[in-house]
Amino acid sequence: MAILATLFGLVGRYTGRLLTTTLGWASTLLFGRVPQNKQVLLAGATFGSLVWAVLLAGVVLPTVASILLVAVPLPDFVDPLWVRLAMLAGAIVLPLAVGFVIRLIPDAAERPTGRAAIADILRGYPLAAGLAVTLVFLAVVAVVTKARSVARRWADAHVPIVVKPGGYEKMVRDLEDALDQSGLGVSRRAAPMVLSVPGQLLAAIAGGSVRSLVPTRIWVLVRPDLEVTLHPSDILVAGTGLRVAQARAAIAARLTTTSAHLTTSAESRGIEDRIEAIAPGPSVDPAPWGTPNARELREIDQALSQTMLPYDEWEILYRMRLQVERDLLRAARGGRVEPATGEQTLAGPSGSGRSSRRPFRPTLPTPVSAILAVGSVALVALDLILALAQRGTGERRR
Repeated sequence: MAILATLFGLVGRYTGRLLTTTLGWASTLLFGRVPQNKQVLLAGATFGSLVWAVLLAGVVLPTVASILLVAVPLPDFVDPLWVRLAMLAGAIVLPLAVGFVIRLIPDAAERPTGRAAIADILRGYPLAAGLAVTLVFLAVVAVVTKARSVARRWADAHVPIVVKPGGYEKMVRDLEDALDQSGLGVSRRAAPMVLSVPGQLLAAIAGGSVRSLVPTRIWVLVRPDLEVTLHPSDILVAGTGLRVAQARAAIAARLTTTSAHLTTSAESRGIEDRIEAIAPGPSVDPAPWGTPNARELREIDQALSQTMLPYDEWEILYRMRLQVERDLLRAARGGRVEPATGEQTLAGPSGSGRSSRRPFRPTLPTPVSAILAVGSVALVALDLILALAQRGTGERRR
């Protein structure tokens, strides 16, 4: 099935961001801060949940099983009955493997023992279902949202975050204030309740210890040419090209001091918390450039150079560090720390400034890519129909 492989290659790059967002969300809701060296375990658990969902569908729905058997041609000596029995065994055992892998994520000293350990492993059954449903649900939401943006000729941008426990409402207030001060007057409205389903589902599975991490509702900041949807693990900015660029700049400037992390690993978040601790607020009184701040910045620089961090997270932390130093210098000269707009002025200690504007170019699907996508789907459908017809002809000849 070479056409299927081609299709998977075309859509693979679009699923990476979705999978990363889902992993970050599941990590925060279920396990808190997960060190970088254990992200592989979480990825394995999520992938196992998806495989389990496919196997379960193949066992419950014979039609799905037939399509799977056609998509993966079997040698003549392999009886399809044995394959279906293997699928049944996988659907029974795989959730236990998911529960066991998730049990390995906390440190050894924090893992329960005895009956509690068995309960953790058995929790793999509802957890596998919850993770699979969450990923599928987010995929549907992403497709619908993208279709709406394309229909309105809007661009969109994602800002990955991880909201701190109990900090969702504060983040909403901070970002609403940042957009208002940047000249983008927005109003707040509740998003459809369906957007709260994934978080509530995972919270119900994990228990009461993590329910405080899940907001009771999702908020959207809107104006006629802009919509900012504030998820616990992602900020979706959709609107006209210029408005998206302006909103993204204002949001990025305020995220340094609000109740959300921009990084995912525990090591990166530790440095991020240190940067936030010395960051001035959006409106501060003039203060001298203190020696403690300078010393803390030197220690942060040392941590950035001596800690093993993913390169993308290192870049985020370094940008935050530079932004905080700029704001401290501006506050020391008696200035105000204002949210960034589409154009931001960076001033040094001498008071001279330079303007830096990076144009935003929205990436919309071209007609060629749309034709290729439709053509790929059509070829896959044709390939499946021909394979089913060939299989049916072979059975009749027997």
